[in-house]
Parts: sequence; structure tokens; C-alpha cells
Amino acid sequence: MTSTHTFRALLAPIAIALSATAFAADYTAPAQLSPPESAMHKKTRDAAHKAAQDAEKAARKTAEAARDAAQKAKVGAGKASHAVAEGIRRAAQKAVQAATRLEEKTATASATALEDGKDAARAAQEEGSKASAATKEALARAEESVSRSAQAGKEEAEKAAQATREALDKAEEATRAAAKATADASARTLDAMKRAARPAGADKT
Repeated sequence: MTSTHTFRALLAPIAIALSATAFAADYTAPAQLSPPESAMHKKTRDAAHKAAQDAEKAARKTAEAARDAAQKAKVGAGKASHAVAEGIRRAAQKAVQAATRLEEKTATASATALEDGKDAARAAQEEGSKASAATKEALARAEESVSRSAQAGKEEAEKAAQATREALDKAEEATRAAAKATADASARTLDAMKRAARPAGADKT
């Protein structure tokens, strides 16, 4: 009988100790840092951030190239010469090359975007596609202008040059819109990453 009482007396403190240990293991203090993120999550966020930055950089270059081409066309107004038309064509071609890279970069950014930034990334991709189409149209008009300047009379050459200027103005407007949308998508991606890096419960009052 005495041995039974002694055994029960020993069990009591052991049970209490085990309960305390289990509670401590399950308990997480408020505002405590979240468990370290997995390597996969970090890789995903890093990829999204890089893609967004690359797209934003490409958008700025595209807008600059389109602006330069439009400026060349304005400076060349009234100068219906083959040399002037060819210079504008080369500038338009650079804008197309930049816009093509932008289209590729925005597509990558859209595919890798974090959940919070997917809508903005898709919007940037759409604007990038519009910019690419507008610059290609401007290049087509510039190439026609080159042809007209070499073969047609002055009046026809000036009409072709005017069509080129109008197309380049539209391309410049489209690339500015793409640059704005891409910058917004990049900012949203960065904001999503900052929120994800905050301690658990940091936003709670």
C-alpha cells in the first residue's frame, strides 16, 4: 500500500513537468518573429523582385528611345530629305528594339509576380504589348517615309513624314503609359515583399 502511494506521489510532479513542457512548445508569444522562411519562398520573392526591376528598367529605356525618335521627327519637319528620313527610321528601329525587350520583361514579371501584385503586373504587361505595337507601327511609317523621300515628289514625301511624326507621337505616349504601369507594378512587388518580411502580428493593434 505504501509503495502504491509513493509511486503516485512521484507521478504527480512528472505529469506537471510534462504538461508545462508541452505548453511551452506550443505557445508562441504575440508579435514574435515568424519561423524562418523556406528557401523556396525566398527564391520566389527574389525572382519576382528582380523581374519587376528588370521590367521597370526596360520600360524607362523604351520611353527614352521613343521620345528620342519623336524628337528627331519633329526636328526633321519640313526637311523632306532621304538622310533625314533615314535618321528617323533608325531612331524608330531603336524604339522597336527597346519595346520588344520591354514586352519580354513585362511577360516575365507577370509570370513571376507575387499574389498581391499580379493584377498590376498583368496591367503592365498589357501596356508593354501596346507600346510594342505602337513602336512597330511607327517604324513601318518611318520606312515608308524613307522610300517616299527617295522616289516620290516633295509633297508625297512630306505626307509620309507627317504620318511618321504622328505615329511616333502615339508610340511615345504608349511607352510613357507602359513605363508608368511598370513602375507601379514594381512598387507593388516591393511593398508585398516588405509586408511579408514583417514580424507576425506587427500589423495588429
